[in-house]
Amino acid sequence: MALLLVGSALAASAAPAWGQGATASSPPELARVADTLKPGQWVWAASIAPAGPIMVYVDLSRQIATVYRNGVRIGVSTVSSGRDGYATPTGVFTILQKDANHHSNVYHNAPMLFQQRLTWDGVALHAGGLPGYPESHGCVHLPYGFSKELFAITGLGATVVIAGDAVNHVRTSDNSLLLPIDAKGQPAMPVLLGSGDYAWTPARAPTGPLTIIVSKSDQRVVVLRNGIEIGRSAAQVDDTDTGSHVITLTKQPNGAARWVYVGLPGHDEDAGRPLDEATLNRLRLPRAFYAALKPLLVPGTTILVTWSSVGDDGRRGRLTILDAVAPTP
Repeated sequence: MALLLVGSALAASAAPAWGQGATASSPPELARVADTLKPGQWVWAASIAPAGPIMVYVDLSRQIATVYRNGVRIGVSTVSSGRDGYATPTGVFTILQKDANHHSNVYHNAPMLFQQRLTWDGVALHAGGLPGYPESHGCVHLPYGFSKELFAITGLGATVVIAGDAVNHVRTSDNSLLLPIDAKGQPAMPVLLGSGDYAWTPARAPTGPLTIIVSKSDQRVVVLRNGIEIGRSAAQVDDTDTGSHVITLTKQPNGAARWVYVGLPGHDEDAGRPLDEATLNRLRLPRAFYAALKPLLVPGTTILVTWSSVGDDGRRGRLTILDAVAPTP
C-alpha cells in the first residue's frame, strides 16, 4: 500500500506555523488504522465517491474527524477540540457560514482559515493548532491541508455530527467504510441479508448518485444511493489484490457506456484504463441482484473495489445462486 507523506517542514512552507503536522494521501486501507495517526496527520481519497451528500463525524474521544460522501468514507484526520472550560458541544449541526480567510473578532484577530461555522456563538471547523490533545476555545481544529480539502467540497447546510467525550477518552475503532450514522445523527440501519443471498430496497433512496462497494475481505457488494444503503449481496470475488481501485462508468463520444479506472493515490497507473473482461469475470453475483441493479447503472456510477470491510450484518448469506453474471454495462 502506497503512502505519500509530506513532512512538517514542507507543510510549514504552505501554511502558517500553527497548521503543523505531516499530511498524508492514501487509498482507503490506511483509514482503517486511523487510531495510529499522529497529530496533524490525515488521509484523503475523495475520488472514491465523487458525488453525493457530505457528512462530517467528529469523535471527541478519539480526537478524530471522519468525512463521508455518499455514505462512503473519503477522509480521516486528527483534530484538536475545546480544552477544559471551553468544551466543544456535542450534537448534530449544519454548516451555517463559510469563510476561507476568517479571523477571530474575539481572540486578537487570530487566523481561522477555511472556517465553517457550526453555531452563531463561535463554534466552527477551521485550520488550527494540533498538539495531540484538546486545546482550542471550543472550535474543532483541523490540519491546514485537510481543512482546505474539506472546505472545497462542503456546502451550506452540510451535516456535522460531534460526539464523544474529550475528557474521558473511550478508544474505539470502526473499520467499516460505511457511514455509521444518518443525517440526524442516529445509527444508520444496514440492509440485512437475513438467510438469503441479497437484499434490495431501492425505495429507501429513490434518486441520487450511486456508489457500489465490492469488499473482497467480506465477499460482499453494497449499493449506496444518495448516501443511503439500498442493496447488499453476497458475492464471489476471485481476487487477492489487497489494494483499492475505483472504477467509474463513463459515456464515450459514440454514446456507448464504458467502465474506466480512476487513479487513486498509490494506483496512479490505473487512471484512464478500461475495465477488461477478465477482471469483470472475477466478480460473481446472484443473477436476480444484478438484474435489479443493472438499470441503475448510469454514467457517473462509481465502483470501489477494496479489501476494506463493509461490516458484517451477522447473518452471512448462503450464495446458493451460482448462476451469476459479469457486471457489464
